[in-house]
Amino acid sequence: MKPTLDLSAFQATGTETCFHDRHISAQIYAGLDGTNWRLRDYETRGGYQALRKILELGEVDGKPRGMTSDQVIAEVKASGLRGRGGAGFPTGLKWSFMPRQFPGAKYLVCNSDEGEPGTCKDRDILMFNPHIVIEGMAIAAYAMGVKVAYNYIHGEIFEVYERFEAALEEARAAGYLGDNLLGSTFSFQLHAVHGFGAYICGEETALLESIEGKKGQPRFKPPFPASYGLYGKPTTINNTETFAAVPWIIRNGSAPYLAIGKPNNGGTKIFSVVGDVQRPGNYEVPLGTPFATLLELAGGVRPGRTLKAVIPGGSSAPVLPAAIMNELTMDYDAIAKAGSMLGSGAVIVMDDTRCMVKSLLRLSYFYMHESCGQCTPCREGTGWLFRMVDRIAKGEGRIGDIDLLNSVADNIQGRTICALGDAAAMPVRAMIKHFRDEFVYLIEHKTAKVAAARPHPGLPPAGEGAVGAAERQVA
Repeated sequence: MKPTLDLSAFQATGTETCFHDRHISAQIYAGLDGTNWRLRDYETRGGYQALRKILELGEVDGKPRGMTSDQVIAEVKASGLRGRGGAGFPTGLKWSFMPRQFPGAKYLVCNSDEGEPGTCKDRDILMFNPHIVIEGMAIAAYAMGVKVAYNYIHGEIFEVYERFEAALEEARAAGYLGDNLLGSTFSFQLHAVHGFGAYICGEETALLESIEGKKGQPRFKPPFPASYGLYGKPTTINNTETFAAVPWIIRNGSAPYLAIGKPNNGGTKIFSVVGDVQRPGNYEVPLGTPFATLLELAGGVRPGRTLKAVIPGGSSAPVLPAAIMNELTMDYDAIAKAGSMLGSGAVIVMDDTRCMVKSLLRLSYFYMHESCGQCTPCREGTGWLFRMVDRIAKGEGRIGDIDLLNSVADNIQGRTICALGDAAAMPVRAMIKHFRDEFVYLIEHKTAKVAAARPHPGLPPAGEGAVGAAERQVA
């Protein structure tokens, strides 16, 4: 019988989302209350002023008003804005790759396929501040000479898709989308597309395949989307939060934006703080904010517990022990230097009740389940990883399994078309690197080392494993 887990038992509860007063220097979430998402509310907050600024007509002192596309790209480059979807690639540099003089169609795509476990920031942006994404995409389209764009929204949050469609209708009616925006010569059309919940479609080329109506599987690269993307045309893809950051930069300038963060890490970042904290939710803070401060904003760990480990950038990022995390600042460079990734910004906090073997079991199941099956190392290897971790978790492991896990992970990482294979391998290697003693203890004693570990809903009790749990549920 195939090992299974009760996925419904992992549904988060008690999340405060983004409606609280504990943001620091908020730009995207500033002033939101859950009801003020409409166009008139956004305009009251200064919305679409950045778009008006770059499209402003006429001259002042013999100089043209507004901004040229080169000036927009230069401003975004100077801001230090890096892609908020996970890779952290400089946004302005990415925009400059678009061949602006290309004679045919070009496309812009927003990646709102938010499927990384622990991450829930983009859905709040689209649900409660959708016009900031529309404006950011319009500015990006102007900078790259694009006339048509798509926002690909995760299929399991259909109410968010419907909200974004309503915002698009408002923007079209007000002249912020369509032909000759605000009386200029620039025309721009934006459409929403919903997926069907496949994690793999968060990979940019699988996303493009899905928009085209094909099976959502990654493409070989090169060619890269900048030269051969949607419908075979030059395409630029950015994350929801990346586009949402653009209007503030254009309206206020690159220098103030960079000053909010730190060199090479400009502006604010939204972190989804989840797990063993008292006030889980989304927190917008400047890049470079100490992790200890972010943890304090989220209420800290539960009373009587101590911090054990943190996955700083979504489930695909390598785990880091508390001793390392407590010394880090939350920015791309600091996290990378410590051996992990800022990734999607999902900060998964684990206290001293967590058995790391069982935590890895849950992660390994997810990546086995979500592998598209195109690449043999990922299709077969993710299953091997899960089954070996499952064997250890139910007290049937062997000491040699630990090195075998590392070996299988090594044969997956860097050997697949997309990064899902890496995402499955890195948690395994990091868990063994930092918490090898727990794997050894469970193998030798047939029970978890963590005496205080409470059974997590959906995971098998110690010594039973996923196969036994499934059989018990059937019985």
